Amino acid sequence: MRILGVDPGLTRCGLGIVDAAGARRVSLVHVSAATSPSTADTPARIGRLADAIERVLDEHRPDAIALERVFAQANVSTVMGTAQISGVVMLLAQRRGLPVTLYTPSEVKAAVTGEGRAGKAQVGYMVAKVLGLTEVPKPADAADALAIAIAHAWRGAAAPVGTGGTTAAQRLWAEAEQAAKRRR
Repeated sequence: MRILGVDPGLTRCGLGIVDAAGARRVSLVHVSAATSPSTADTPARIGRLADAIERVLDEHRPDAIALERVFAQANVSTVMGTAQISGVVMLLAQRRGLPVTLYTPSEVKAAVTGEGRAGKAQVGYMVAKVLGLTEVPKPADAADALAIAIAHAWRGAAAPVGTGGTTAAQRLWAEAEQAAKRRR
């Protein structure tokens, strides 16, 4: 399965694609960060990012999209930009018939590092390690997009179907989901 992970943002939008095979195996297909100048008006910025996302969708043809869930911050303009780009991603996915799954930052961190409160450096390190890269993808938005794609790949592959039990990764995932709900 080919998964596009998206770390949405109006200034930088991380785009990371992995191919997922069984037994938690993932390989890098593409990583980039689409950008828009903060001096441009918002419609032009959204259009520029939408074009970049469409090019990645057309070139790499993912089977699914994993998108970071928008969460409230003190800076309303940051939340608005993130939400606007998230809406663009959802629209482009819907037009292509692609499923979209949303993940909180804590869910992604727990899936990739085992710790829902891991820092950016730890997430980047694990992304590089999991994908066999010699260095962490830059900027951080690109590494985060890969982490989102990896989290999606691993969420369904954490335990063999029909085992009835849960793995350590699944328990961590459930704990991260509960922690995120408590903070709302």
